[in-house]
Amino acid sequence: MPHDLTSAPKTDPLNIYRYRDSLYAVDLITAALSFDFFAWLTAHPSSAEGICGHFGFKERPVDVMLTLFAANGWVRNDSGVFHATETAEEHLTAGSVWDLRPYYASLHERPIARDFIEVLKTDKPAGWSGDKAAFDWHKAMEQEDFARKFTAAMDCRGRYLAQALAKKLGLGGRSCLLDIGAGSGIYACSIAAQHTHLKAIVFDQSPVDRIAAKLIAERGCAERVSVAAGNMFDGLPQGCDVHLFSNVLHDWGVPEVKELLAVSHAALPAGGLLIIHDAIINAEKTGPLHVAEYSCLLMHSTQGKCHSTGEYAALLDEAGFTPGEYHDTAVARGFMTAARR
Repeated sequence: MPHDLTSAPKTDPLNIYRYRDSLYAVDLITAALSFDFFAWLTAHPSSAEGICGHFGFKERPVDVMLTLFAANGWVRNDSGVFHATETAEEHLTAGSVWDLRPYYASLHERPIARDFIEVLKTDKPAGWSGDKAAFDWHKAMEQEDFARKFTAAMDCRGRYLAQALAKKLGLGGRSCLLDIGAGSGIYACSIAAQHTHLKAIVFDQSPVDRIAAKLIAERGCAERVSVAAGNMFDGLPQGCDVHLFSNVLHDWGVPEVKELLAVSHAALPAGGLLIIHDAIINAEKTGPLHVAEYSCLLMHSTQGKCHSTGEYAALLDEAGFTPGEYHDTAVARGFMTAARR
């Protein structure tokens, strides 16, 4: 029997998700300590631009780094100028009896920590899981074996997260949802299961479309959830009044996010609904800590990061949408909605 996509687990898997989500945060901390970052910041409170200029770092990785440090209470942002906090001065700088930097020194040669030094300087993603010989992540998804394994990983993650999203969405009066960059189709299937008046289209590139079609059929959802193949940057299928980007925009930098929002705007009718479901940083860029940790993984291996509610609101408005509020779902994820003007 297919799994009931409206059922919930009896136990909370938060920490199981978090170990994987936060895996690379320690390596980014270790990389920053190799530059004696907090000692310099204590003596030279600075803007993000000043930090980039002094260390030769790039904007995107520095944004992720500072967000992680702010979420931990190690830096504070005073009107755009970052200061080391008392915690950082006491435990992460030389001269204090409580200095813990040597505790991290033995980690400096970890491959991911070394990767982060290069990412900070170049803004170029490292190989997936630190594999220097690996394809670019997006190119790797065109390879059958990698696409199958990665789609399976995202599918098992999505079984819990998708229904948490589906149960919080208000989709009355909507008729068709387009799940963009949909992977296995778990989100489209879960939303269709929860909102039985709705049909859905799963949209992804080859070979993911074939993998998704098989999984959708196995779930018994093929009658209401169909599959279309294509490159989301080249245009989207017409005829849907809801678009969903679930765990997609975090893989891309701001220029690509702008492109994707423009493509969505062009395909949606006036009044159409856009849903961004993701791990999203708060407007102040001080957390949540779980999301700040996850952003380190994304910054290492993709062109993206966890974007903030403020960043999304500005990008949505610029693209011709009226942004709505942010809503939590589960495991430090949540969603924002926006109406196409």
